[in-house]
Amino acid sequence: MSGGISSTKVTPEMTAIVGKTMRESISHPVTVSDIRKWAIAVYYPQDPPPLFWDENYAKTTKYGGIVAPEEFNPFAWATEKPSITEPKVAQTAFSEHELGVEPPEYSAMLLTEIRESYSATRICPGDVIRSTVRISDYFEREGRMGHMLYATLSNEWRNQNDEWIRTTESVFVRY
Repeated sequence: MSGGISSTKVTPEMTAIVGKTMRESISHPVTVSDIRKWAIAVYYPQDPPPLFWDENYAKTTKYGGIVAPEEFNPFAWATEKPSITEPKVAQTAFSEHELGVEPPEYSAMLLTEIRESYSATRICPGDVIRSTVRISDYFEREGRMGHMLYATLSNEWRNQNDEWIRTTESVFVRY
């Protein structure tokens, strides 16, 4: 611990859940239509690059066919196993309760930073994407609001071949 922290809000139970899977989602197989619609929406009012919609052009690229833009989200509509009885939890929200651990008391929680890392592997038609969410880090600081506890939530995407696609790290602060 740094920054003159004299006591910690990170309990041994919280330390024990770092790296454990909080939730996992599986996408439906990605279709060319999904990719085209996403690209049209993202690039509107301009035309999207032909790599995302023109099969003849895409065949001439190093990918050999249409691929999704890096920011494409196969979970935007539904997952393979939708839950009717449980509310959907946003990928950028969390509580240690999900792993059976009591979180520390706090007045507020804010999302302070989102970091994206992409691999060279692109999402292609037919891919099934697995999203795995974990707490990857805790750190603490003293600030104007007093003792602040930061938690990093990591959301890793892999395809059906277990190839890494992307990781989103969301950093939350509680005080």
